[in-house]
Amino acid sequence: MAVGWNYVAGVPETDEQQRLRFQIELEFVQCLGNPNYLNFLAQRGYFKDSTFINYLKYLLYWKEPEYAKYLKYPMCLYFLDLLQYEHFRRELVNAQCTKFIDDQQILLWQHYTRRRSRLLQTPTTNGSAEANVPNQNNQANGHMNQKIT
Repeated sequence: MAVGWNYVAGVPETDEQQRLRFQIELEFVQCLGNPNYLNFLAQRGYFKDSTFINYLKYLLYWKEPEYAKYLKYPMCLYFLDLLQYEHFRRELVNAQCTKFIDDQQILLWQHYTRRRSRLLQTPTTNGSAEANVPNQNNQANGHMNQKIT
């Protein structure tokens, strides 16, 4: 890890402090993929705190491939993007809004899982094993786009 800087204390971070900060930020960013947690934060006023908003901007570095590869729940990056907008942060106070987001997220996962299962079970047409493997370049945020030829 590169040498980090502890802005509060004004001194360079040790390797151990960098590892701990990495783990904490990784866990926090992934929590942003949970609409119920976002509702919790909104109801407690975190999204009205300019320091917290600046922290959310800082966390955008997780979108870089060198960091994003550590995420188990990449949907959190979508929510991190949405949290950059005041209107979205304001709407998260409404429990009905977060319930709708949660429902849509579950439907997306169900659709993706069913579609992926169907693609993996489709027999090969040309006898090659590659026909059963989805094209990695056609995946985006849990969606599989069919390649038009």
